[in-house]
Amino acid sequence: MELKEQIYKDNLPKHVAIIMDGNGRWAKKQGKLRVFGHRKGVKAVREAIEGAAEIGVEFLTLYAFSTENWNRPKFEVDALMSLLLSSLKDELKTLQENNIKLKVIGDISKLPQKNQKELQQVIDKTKDNSRMTLVLALSYGSKVEIIDAVKAISEKVKNDELDISEITEDTISNNLYTSEMPDVDLLIRTSGETRISNFLLWQIAYAELFFLEKLWPDFDRTDLFNTILDYQNRERRFGKTSDQVK
Repeated sequence: MELKEQIYKDNLPKHVAIIMDGNGRWAKKQGKLRVFGHRKGVKAVREAIEGAAEIGVEFLTLYAFSTENWNRPKFEVDALMSLLLSSLKDELKTLQENNIKLKVIGDISKLPQKNQKELQQVIDKTKDNSRMTLVLALSYGSKVEIIDAVKAISEKVKNDELDISEITEDTISNNLYTSEMPDVDLLIRTSGETRISNFLLWQIAYAELFFLEKLWPDFDRTDLFNTILDYQNRERRFGKTSDQVK
């Protein structure tokens, strides 16, 4: 039986998030510049996207560029922006063929104008696709996202549109960048690092976490399928006891 066929379709994570880590270390192992690793990582992105769509994942969020990544050397940042631009053009066909919608979260106003324009074009061209939503976290930081949510809620309280006593978990969720998406069920990080790195802190409150030793450029859909099989063997209790869940 193929690996994909072992996955139970009635117990799929609706929302999978991936911290794509290890491009630089992969390149260093090859004796090349970090940028080379980022380029090789594009293939792994395609594997993750197509694999997730194949099995029926509804939302796939990829941590592509954090707010902290702007502090990297200018040469690397420029190369990443150039790679993003070329990848968007190259992957539009893949998104259309697989009926995948593109969404972006983060402060994209900081991206170069040509990147912003290309992103919007791909978003517009895929807006009616319905098989899966691919979410790119670009210039994204969870702390900034939460601050923005607090400001938006505070503004509503100030304008008497919302009473403080009415603020709930849903109030906060509905003011996050991910308001139209379910919380994360499964979070994957490659490269052996065991940090969250300011990624979807609110949304992963009850996510199952998987930290893979493999560096991102070596990641493929087999790794995704194996992780989902492992996920399906975990008991998600959400604060309850095992007996209550059963």
